[in-house]
Amino acid sequence: MSLDVDEPSPPSLSTKVDASQYEDADVQGDDYRRDELEEYLEDGAWADAFDEWAAHTDLDEDEYAIAQDLDMFEEFDFFWDSFADRVGYHAPGIPEDWKAREYHPDIDSWNTVSGINAAMTEFGQIVCDVLEDNYIDWEGDYEAPDDLPDFET
Repeated sequence: MSLDVDEPSPPSLSTKVDASQYEDADVQGDDYRRDELEEYLEDGAWADAFDEWAAHTDLDEDEYAIAQDLDMFEEFDFFWDSFADRVGYHAPGIPEDWKAREYHPDIDSWNTVSGINAAMTEFGQIVCDVLEDNYIDWEGDYEAPDDLPDFET
């Protein structure tokens, strides 16, 4: 299935929370390189990822409109996980208590909620893959700490 909609703007990464606070990510380190990642997103990584995602997502236009109404694309967070040497992400999601909170008037089933949440997760992973495959060239940035023991070989 293909989704023919306007691409949302990339999220601003400069005001996000400490990535180690996310329950869905195990991140170590404190240099998340968000400024650089945000530049890559604005320079085409976001558009490339969105095109790839939209070409095969299971979301229909109504579900996409819900995600847009809820500003879900603006809530994505991307960060560098130096320990794992990869781009990590936090995808927004519709909470489990969506019905009690009257979260959005067009959400009428768990299928809609789970479909949107799954699509957001899939999109986040595609953005990470596009960044790593086509934009990031940070090899050799690792510097060993000065206090490592010397081992004789």
